[in-house]
Amino acid sequence: MIREFTSAEVLFIVLAVRWTLILSAIAFLGGALGGLLIALTRTSQSKALRRIAAGFIQVFQGTPLLMQLFLVYFGLAVVGLPINPLLAAAVALTFHASAYLGEIWRGAIEAVPSGQAEAATALSLSYTDRMRHVVLPQALRLAIAPTVGFLVQLIKGTSLASIIGFTELTRAGQIINNATFKPFLVFGTVAALYFILCWPLSLLARHMETRMRRAITR
Repeated sequence: MIREFTSAEVLFIVLAVRWTLILSAIAFLGGALGGLLIALTRTSQSKALRRIAAGFIQVFQGTPLLMQLFLVYFGLAVVGLPINPLLAAAVALTFHASAYLGEIWRGAIEAVPSGQAEAATALSLSYTDRMRHVVLPQALRLAIAPTVGFLVQLIKGTSLASIIGFTELTRAGQIINNATFKPFLVFGTVAALYFILCWPLSLLARHMETRMRRAITR
């Protein structure tokens, strides 16, 4: 029986936003930790560690996120380790975010003038102290804008979790559409909610880029 697209259906879709936000937060926080590790490894003095980090980035940037979701969700089930959709999506998106944030932050670290690290070395600071007190604080300023921009992409990327059955915003839209057969109204509502989530972050990223550009040209 086909249902009408009423306020109850709209509420169901709106409430699914919380799962999109939860999944985005888990993936971003996990990706931030992994990304920092990747960035530090990519800029370390060990050639072997740099190669390992580069290989990790090539794998997760060179394969579709959808395939990564499939491999985590279905691959673990094949080897006898069934996993629920939320955990599978969180793991796949965390690895995905780690690869991209690692490259963003690696670029920010390398953009810090080499003289800063050389001066810290001349003061007999250890590698840890150089990174903690000299390089990373400056790299952070450069990395904020692209990091916020990536967060926008990550929020939109959570829509792929619907493929493995996780009921976030896109999956909620699919469920309601199957019951009401009103794709324009349903997915128009879903698109509007994604826009409400992402547009302020896009403006923030653009504002930060503009401020950073002005600061550099002064």
